[in-house]
Amino acid sequence: MTETLESRETEVGRARPRKEDARLVTGQTTWTDNITAPGLLHLAMLRSPMAHARIDRIDVSPALDRPGVLAAFTGRDLAADGLGSLPCAWPVTEDMVLPDHPPLAVDEVRHAGDPVAVVVARDRYAAADALEAVEVDYTPLPPVLDLEAALAEDAPLVHSDKGTNRCYVWPLATGEPYDAVRERADVVLHRRYLQQRLIPNAMEPRSVVVTPQAASGDYTVHSATQIPHILRIMLAVVTGIPEQKLRVIAPDVGGGFGSKLQVYGEEAVALAVARRLGRPVKWTESRSEGYLATHHGRGQIQDIEVAATREGRLLGLKVDLLADMGAYLMLVTPGIPILGAFMFPAIYKMESYDFRCTGVFTTRTPTDAYRGAGRPEATFAIERIMDDLAAELAIDPVELRRRNWIRHEEFPYTSIAGLTYDSGNYEAATDKALAMFGYDDLRAEQRERNESGDPVRLGIGVSTYTEMCGLAPSRVLGDLRYAAGGWEAASIRMLPTGKVEVVTGTSPHGQGHVTSWSQIAADVLGVPFEDVEVVHGDTRSAPQGMDTYGSRSLVVGGVAVHHAARKVVDKARKVAAHLLEASEQDLEFTDGVFSVKGSPEARRTIQEIAFEAFSSHDLPEGMEPTINAEHIVDPENFSYPHGTHLCAVEIDTETGRTHIRKYVCVDDVGRVVNPMIVEGQVHGGLAQGIGQALYEEAVYDDEGNLMTGTMADYLVPTAPDLPEFTTDRTETPATSNPLGVKGVGESGTIASTPAVVNAVVDALRPLGVTDVPMPCTPERIWRAVRQAQQARTSATGAGETA
Repeated sequence: MTETLESRETEVGRARPRKEDARLVTGQTTWTDNITAPGLLHLAMLRSPMAHARIDRIDVSPALDRPGVLAAFTGRDLAADGLGSLPCAWPVTEDMVLPDHPPLAVDEVRHAGDPVAVVVARDRYAAADALEAVEVDYTPLPPVLDLEAALAEDAPLVHSDKGTNRCYVWPLATGEPYDAVRERADVVLHRRYLQQRLIPNAMEPRSVVVTPQAASGDYTVHSATQIPHILRIMLAVVTGIPEQKLRVIAPDVGGGFGSKLQVYGEEAVALAVARRLGRPVKWTESRSEGYLATHHGRGQIQDIEVAATREGRLLGLKVDLLADMGAYLMLVTPGIPILGAFMFPAIYKMESYDFRCTGVFTTRTPTDAYRGAGRPEATFAIERIMDDLAAELAIDPVELRRRNWIRHEEFPYTSIAGLTYDSGNYEAATDKALAMFGYDDLRAEQRERNESGDPVRLGIGVSTYTEMCGLAPSRVLGDLRYAAGGWEAASIRMLPTGKVEVVTGTSPHGQGHVTSWSQIAADVLGVPFEDVEVVHGDTRSAPQGMDTYGSRSLVVGGVAVHHAARKVVDKARKVAAHLLEASEQDLEFTDGVFSVKGSPEARRTIQEIAFEAFSSHDLPEGMEPTINAEHIVDPENFSYPHGTHLCAVEIDTETGRTHIRKYVCVDDVGRVVNPMIVEGQVHGGLAQGIGQALYEEAVYDDEGNLMTGTMADYLVPTAPDLPEFTTDRTETPATSNPLGVKGVGESGTIASTPAVVNAVVDALRPLGVTDVPMPCTPERIWRAVRQAQQARTSATGAGETA
C-alpha cells in the first residue's frame, strides 16, 4: 500500500469518470417515484382550469364513491389540521407585499393549475380518474397578464386584499448621479429587451413520498428536491410538525436547474395527508402537470440605457426592470431579479449605475430560480446593449469591450455595483476565443456576403461575462434580507480499516459531487480515490447543510471538504508524532504517509493512524479516540468565473431559418477539479442558453391559459438542434478559497443566450433589423426582415414624395 501511495497521481485536475455513472446508466437507481412502502396510497391534485376565479363551492364527496378512493380533501380541510401558508424566504424590502400562499387554494385560484383539492386512492390511476368527480363552482375573475397594465390604478388585482399588484420596488444607485453623467455623454442609447418565461425541464419529474411512523410520531419524507435541509425546516414551519420529527431524504435526483430549489405545495399536502391518515403516501407529477405547477423562470421587461463618449467609453448605466412574480411568492421568487442587480455592470468600468426593479403579481405560474437565476437576465441585457452601442458608434464589438473592461492588472477590483472581483483575465480568455473562432476571417466573409446581397446572411455574436456565484457570504445575504446563510458543512470519517466517508451538506442532482469530493479528500488525505465514499442528501446522516444551487457546491461545499480533511491530517499528526516518538514539527506528511525528517524509515500511514485511533491503545494523553473532523465554511466573498463566448450563425432571410455554424467559448472557472465534469456542465449550460435564444417560451393566451403545456408545444432543443461546441479554458485561480476554484454550473447558460441573439441581430442589422425578441424563431426573424424592408420602402417613398 505504501508504494502505491508514494507513486499516486494528484487527483485534483484529473478527468476522472464519474463514480455515479455506472449505477445511473444501468438503472440501479433510487428515484423518488421508485420508492414504495407497505400500504402506500397515491395522491392526485385537482387543478384550476382558470387563471383567476373565485371558488364558490367545492364538494369532494362524489370522488369518495369512485373505485379505490379512500379520501379527498380541500384546502379548508387541511388548513383545519394546521397546514399553513407556503414560505417565502426572501422578503427583499421591509414593505414587500407578501400574500398568503395556501398549498391548496381556499377562496380564489390565481393561475391555471392552482390546486384546489387532493384525492387519495390505492393507485395513481384511480386517484387521477376520480378527480373528475370533484365538483367545483367558479366565478371567473379578470386575468392579470401584462406587467405594465398590472400597475395601473384601475387594474384588476391578483390579491384583492392587498390593494395592489406591485410586490416591491428595489433600488440601487452607486457612483455619480446618473443624470449628471448622462448630461456630459456624447451618446445615450436606450433599449427595451424582453426576457420570456421559461419552463424548467429536469429529466426526472417532481415526486414526494411521505412515510409516517405512528409509534414515534416521526415522518420520513423522500423528495426529488435540491434542498433537503431547507425543505425539512420549511415543512416543519408549514405543518407545525416538530423539526426533529422530520427526516428528509433526497435520493437520486434527476436534474433540477433551480426548479427543485423549492418548497412546493404538493410536498406539504403529502405530509399533511400522511399525518391525517397515518398511511404512507406518494405524489408524482406528470410532465404536463409540471408545466403548469412547477415554477417558471425569467419573465422580465428590461429597460436599459447607457451613456458613453463618442470614443466608446462607458460613463453610466441605468436599468429599470419589471419582474413577473407570477401569482404567489415562492421560496426565493422576489430575490431572483435582485441577484441580477449586481451583474448588469458585468466586467465593465463606469462612473454611475442606477438600478430599479419592480416586482409585479400576475395570474400566471409563479417564477423562481432557473439556471443562472437573475444573472443570465442581467448578462443578456448588458451584452445586447454593448453590441447595439458598438453598432451605433461603428466600433467593432470586441474592441468596444476592450475599451471598457477591467484589465487583469487591476484585480482585485470593486465594481460599480459594489462587488469585489478577486481575480480574472478577460484579455486572455477573449484572445484565446478569437483565435479559436477565426474572428477576422469570419468578419471578412461577412463583408463579402453583405456586399453581394447573399440571402443567407452571416452573423457574429459576442458575449463577455462574469457572474457572482456561491451565494455567500452569510453577512451579505443578511444585508439583502435573505433568511438563510451561505455557509456549508462537511465532515470526514476515517474508518478503522482506513477507508474514508465524506459527509457533505450539498445535495447533488447531476453535478458529480461524489466524484469531485472524493478527488479533493483523496488529495488532502493521501488515500486512494477508490477508498472514499460520499454521503449526502439525508438530513439524518448529513444533518448540517445548505444544499445545492447557485453554483455554490464546489466553492463552498467542496472547500468545506478540503478544510475538514486538513483537520483530519492535523489530528492524525498528533497521533503519529506520539507513536513515532517525535515532535509534530519534525514530521512530514506526503502521499498519506507521516515520516520523521531525516529518518524516512520511521513512518506511519494515515490509515494506520485511523486504526490506532479506533483501538485507542496508545494515544496521546487527553486525546479522544478519533481523528474524524468536521468543518463549516462561510466564504469571505462570492466567486467570479468569467469567459468569452463567440457564435456565428447563418440566417436564410427568405425563410427565417437560423443555423449555428460555429460556437466557441473560453471560460475561466479557476482551478479545475475534474475537467470532464466541467466540460459536461458547460455543454449543458450552453444547450439551455441556446434554448432560450432560439427555441423556448412559455406562452399564455389572453385568458391566462398556458398554451405551451406539453413538449409538443414547448420546444426543448435536443442534440440535432444544437451545434458542435468548441470549448477551452483559461485559469486564474480564485483568491478567496484555498482550492482556487470558482463556480461553473451556470456559466454556459449565462453567456450563451446573448452570444446567439447578438449573432442573429448582427446578421440582420445591414437589412435594418435592430432586435428580434426571444426566442428568435424563423417566423419572428422572417417578420423582422419583412418589417425592416417595409420601413425602408416607406422611407424611400416618403423621400421621393418630398
